[in-house]
Amino acid sequence: METPRGTIIFTTIGRTHYGFDVFSLNIATSVERRLTDGVSVNFNAQFTNDNNIVFVSERAGSARLYKTRPGTENSKPEQLPGAPDSFFHDRPILTHNNTLYFISAHEQPDRHFKNWTALYAVKLNDDEREITRVTPLNTADFSPAVSKSGELFAIASYGSRSWGGEFHEINTDIVIFKASSPEKRVVVCENGGWPSWSGDSTVFFHRQANDGWWSIFRVDLLENSKDLPIRITPPGLHCFTPAAFHDGKRIAVATRRRGVNNHRHIEIFNLENKTFTPITESLNPSFHHYNPFVSSDSEFIGYHRFRGDSTHGESIIPNLESIISPIKTLRLLRVNGSFPSSSPNGDLIALNSDFGINGGIKIVKSDGSKRWTLIKDRTAFYNSWSPTERHVIYTSLGPIFRPAGISVQIARVKFDPVNLVADKEEIPCEVKFLTLENTGNNAFPSCSPDGKSVVFRSGRSGYKNLYILDAVNGESNGGDGIRRLTEGPWIDTMPCWSPKGDLIGFSSNRHNPTNTEAFGAYVVRPDGSGLRRIEIAGPEGSEEAARERVNHVSFNKDGDWLVFTANLGGITAEPVTIPNQFQPYGDLYVVKVDGTGLKRLTWNGYEDGTPTWHSVDDLDLSGLSLNGQDGDKLEGQFEEPLWITCDI
Repeated sequence: METPRGTIIFTTIGRTHYGFDVFSLNIATSVERRLTDGVSVNFNAQFTNDNNIVFVSERAGSARLYKTRPGTENSKPEQLPGAPDSFFHDRPILTHNNTLYFISAHEQPDRHFKNWTALYAVKLNDDEREITRVTPLNTADFSPAVSKSGELFAIASYGSRSWGGEFHEINTDIVIFKASSPEKRVVVCENGGWPSWSGDSTVFFHRQANDGWWSIFRVDLLENSKDLPIRITPPGLHCFTPAAFHDGKRIAVATRRRGVNNHRHIEIFNLENKTFTPITESLNPSFHHYNPFVSSDSEFIGYHRFRGDSTHGESIIPNLESIISPIKTLRLLRVNGSFPSSSPNGDLIALNSDFGINGGIKIVKSDGSKRWTLIKDRTAFYNSWSPTERHVIYTSLGPIFRPAGISVQIARVKFDPVNLVADKEEIPCEVKFLTLENTGNNAFPSCSPDGKSVVFRSGRSGYKNLYILDAVNGESNGGDGIRRLTEGPWIDTMPCWSPKGDLIGFSSNRHNPTNTEAFGAYVVRPDGSGLRRIEIAGPEGSEEAARERVNHVSFNKDGDWLVFTANLGGITAEPVTIPNQFQPYGDLYVVKVDGTGLKRLTWNGYEDGTPTWHSVDDLDLSGLSLNGQDGDKLEGQFEEPLWITCDI
């Protein structure tokens, strides 16, 4: 099968700032201990029966499973077997018979918009270590939990339904089954996630209550019990991700108390007297704490959090990070920033560090060893390096994600490459606006291969359509230097010029203009002819086409493949358990321009986006400077999801 070649550079929202390590706290003494070694991102751990922990780490370029012993945080953890073809593993459990259970997302379901995740098992005592699927085929499962005896499992299951598009609270049900007969599944409660066992008869889980507060609920599995799920935690605070003690009297939860603390913290809730005992707030008041777990002897609570400045481990965010690709001929490179674009000879990458008032443009060497600031104290987004000029970058200056009439300008940014030296941090530049004032929201420029024209999106007509203007002189008051490419009462946006110059790719909702969230991929010739939709999810008019959200299309060097971000794979992890996920449906895909050869490139709990092909196909990633001192200081500055922090 034909596969694309080259290197794709992209961003992951918030991920570079996490710096998670797994910690435990002795409940009796309130002494906190770090359990992992400060390498990469470590999260979602569980204690084992021999007082080790199993956890997830991304140190190998994808989410893999590891085991380590508390107190040995500076030693190298042991990598555990997972699904060989999987680049996403989550929620490991090691049972008393040395069977490792875990979530993976490597088997594609029977159609688009179905979640990929499922539960798998491998017997570590078995020499062959065969991976077995526990979840039924065409069923999606999340967040497994095992009972005290190890005989019963509870899981948050999406069943065989297609993903409904929700990303606040996903519509999973609490399902239980015996380890000896996983095919016999019983739904004990509709609408719930992140189950946790107390003994072998009670399951706790979280869901959003009717009053808007995320709360913990309980179901009792005794034969004579006819009670509906019982709400355990009160309104007035959010409670997530329960971890039950086996004494039946307490649960550990992550909480969010609005107006009291702006961070998620771990607390113990007493089921008898209905009181909370704070655990982490006094130790680390300014860090978020996630997804607690409890030791079998009930003496320790574990969780993951930002590792902080005082601990050993990685403290600098690298400018570039190599990610494992499922296609051997294709390389993936995550940048610490957004909207990357590489220089004509491939030695530099332009990107935007953030979208705040102090955002701007930075230039990074393609090996990650050095970074310079080109524009600061101005909001810039979406970059296009001139294919013919090493010293010219096109960008949008003004606020991002705003209506058609808000002023945003297309700018030509010119600098002298002689200033790109090791002892400089800021590079002087000339900024020339190519669009006129009072012409609305002009954004997302892409330069033609000959360097003479720029295609961009403008809201000057009241609708966001595509225009082409002179790349050097811009538009004039008389209308010279600009022409309209598309027209209609819809949104055409994020254009990208093919390196061969024959096509312009873009995203649009023109097939369903009333839906401002569903976008498809389109191509058009620069003269406006040959406009067509690339059928990715399904043909125009189909239910699948009405649901797809395809953004940030970009051509490879030969112009026959596109990379883009899309929602085709649904949800990979419970969104409420992860920070900063505005829309957890941003996975990277590639497809041929004729619509064939679709392949998923990334799957994780994050939002991947703004992909583009590097200008050099055979970029050597072996020499990347991943652990140097040039990069942002790791400060753990990420936010809770907006739908958690907003008013109820």
